[in-house]
Amino acid sequence: MEWTDEGIVLGVRRHGESSAIVELLTREHGRHLGLVRGGASARMRPLLQPGNSVTAMWRARLDEHLGYYQLDGTRLRAANLLASSHAVYGVTHLASLARLLPERDPHQDIYEMLEQTLDDFEDAGAAAVHLIRFELAMLAELGFGLDLSNCAATGATSELVYVSPKSGGAVSRAAGEPWRDRLMPLPPFLREDVDDGSIWSDQDLLDGFALTGRFLLRNVLEPRGQGHSDAREGFINAVARRRVRTGIDPF
Repeated sequence: MEWTDEGIVLGVRRHGESSAIVELLTREHGRHLGLVRGGASARMRPLLQPGNSVTAMWRARLDEHLGYYQLDGTRLRAANLLASSHAVYGVTHLASLARLLPERDPHQDIYEMLEQTLDDFEDAGAAAVHLIRFELAMLAELGFGLDLSNCAATGATSELVYVSPKSGGAVSRAAGEPWRDRLMPLPPFLREDVDDGSIWSDQDLLDGFALTGRFLLRNVLEPRGQGHSDAREGFINAVARRRVRTGIDPF
């Protein structure tokens, strides 16, 4: 068995004295592990950092075997990502989300979204928006997508400012006003009726994390006996600190 694919490094662990088992999210073959001979060496270590993009050739005698990777770097982002705490936490959290996907099951849209997210991590606020949207996409990919296209009560497609914490459906301003204390805010950057999705406030970011966090925890993590990764909270706190240092009001 042999194939070649594009991949993003999710994680690596040492195997024996000199080898390493590398976990990739690949475009065509999904989340896939393989053994890299010499992967524990100082020469290979920079290539095998989480967040890097690689070209991977995988070989094995049988498809169900672990197999061997031969990797070549195509976009070595890790050096830049390691320079900021929010990016370090963000990459770790993104990897933990990708691990929710079944092994060896292709998810091309998630792969492309992960790549785009990693390419735009320099600005802390933009990185937060990307990560919230990635969490939302993961919910949909796992079969628990939120319906934010129209009002669950009236079918309206405008002024969608709330989300039902039970159904995950959007609710319009008019329909939700009497129960606003029981509903969750829908941030403008997640609304289809807002022209400029690049405008957000600190509260919008917090509302976004609260929204995706609730449904990830209830529908995906808790049924697996898991909770949110420590890296998620670390990312949110690091973004707040970064925005303070750059003169933007914190959360």
